[in-house]
Amino acid sequence: MSAIDAAVIGCSAGGLQALHRVLRPLPADLGIAIVIVSHTPPDGAFLLPHLLERDCRLPVREAEERQPIRQRHVYVAPPNYHLLVEPDLTFALSVDPRVCNVRPAVDVLFVSAAEAYRHRVAGIVLTGANADGADGLKAIADTGGVCIVQDPDTAAATAMPRAALAASGRAEILSLDAIPARLIELAAP
Repeated sequence: MSAIDAAVIGCSAGGLQALHRVLRPLPADLGIAIVIVSHTPPDGAFLLPHLLERDCRLPVREAEERQPIRQRHVYVAPPNYHLLVEPDLTFALSVDPRVCNVRPAVDVLFVSAAEAYRHRVAGIVLTGANADGADGLKAIADTGGVCIVQDPDTAAATAMPRAALAASGRAEILSLDAIPARLIELAAP
């Protein structure tokens, strides 16, 4: 049995390049779901799933309301909606107020994933310019999940990884190139 069933990833400034480096090496048969919140503008064309799928072996989709979360898939939060994981492992979308001045917010996803998956989730905070994700990563730590933070010294914007490290208390600090190998290890049966 794998150590986790899902990985939740949060990023902001510099996130597209970071996500490419994390997702590109992952195999098509990776036995976990990956759910991403990236701070995106609330309007305009939403191209993130398309951009990520170009060099990802896993299918990348925009998350939809009540959609079952499936292994071997990557899901991306749509613009201007908070993305939550429900206890029955489906998605919920919310237009609740912004958290850390953003919607979607990493904290909202991470807290709901901690509640739904408990110790069988990994939370990963990548580059970003605010503190979003810190409280969520602490929630994952508190339920016994795996906490991973991009090495702030390698991040395009250091605020998110630094805040996440300070809040979680026990996160693994990894380079972008080391995160895929760690995910593969955590997903191994």
